[in-house]
Amino acid sequence: MGWLRTVFGIAVVLGLMAVGIGYAAVSKAVALSQLDRLERRNELLAEELQRAEQILSIVGDSITQIQERDHAMRLLAGLVPNDPEVQQAGIGGPIGAWTERELRLAEGAAGQRALNMRNDLDALVRRANMLAASFDIAHDSLSDRVELLKRTPSIEPADGYMMSEFSDRRMHPIHNVVLPHEGLDIAADVGTPVLASAKGRVERVFPNGGYGLMVVINHGRGLKTRYGHLHVSHVRVGQTVERGDLIAEIGETGIVTGPHLHYEVILNGVPQDPRNYILPLVIVD
Repeated sequence: MGWLRTVFGIAVVLGLMAVGIGYAAVSKAVALSQLDRLERRNELLAEELQRAEQILSIVGDSITQIQERDHAMRLLAGLVPNDPEVQQAGIGGPIGAWTERELRLAEGAAGQRALNMRNDLDALVRRANMLAASFDIAHDSLSDRVELLKRTPSIEPADGYMMSEFSDRRMHPIHNVVLPHEGLDIAADVGTPVLASAKGRVERVFPNGGYGLMVVINHGRGLKTRYGHLHVSHVRVGQTVERGDLIAEIGETGIVTGPHLHYEVILNGVPQDPRNYILPLVIVD
């Protein structure tokens, strides 16, 4: 009976070995299957990371283009362009110590790429926020600048012949004494249109002695224009006019030798040479 027990023992051992080999084979097959799925997932992850990196690159290029427009807009608004280093808004690695999760991510190639992408995204967000703030400042400044230009006299108020220019001393044609001439005299027929030389509010419409019927427009910031010897006014006190609006007609009211417009530009109460406020139409428009 001893040989029977030996045979039985061998059979048991062989059975256990077969079970072990079978288990190992199944485990290996399962592991290979899991490895194959993991590799496929890593491939998909790598593809998605590549797409995300491409998108981040496109967004970065777009922000760079916006920065160039911000540079031009700040120049137009009379502002100093942002410093290039400031424009980068602190681009670089993460600020402060990395967390345990970040350290573990950085151990693998995919994790390192993901961390780099996150840092790039954070930098883009900072740049976008800085640009938004810069645009707000430039917009407000440009709006003020545009309004200032609208209110700055820049066109000749009437078509005609320039018969007398701005001068500290000239012989008065009627009084025959030397007096300052604080404006321009533009000779033209009675009824010739007189235009506002800039945006402003009509401050006065009144008979002003030797200047005859006069219109005064206040353009703000201490700047005013005066239009004298008018035949008729087409505006009223308090009315807002734009550059080029019809405000009156040339006449010969007051002390004159013939129909003409007397035009003055006054800054903070001091008469200015109106020729300095008459620009080519190509610039005005």
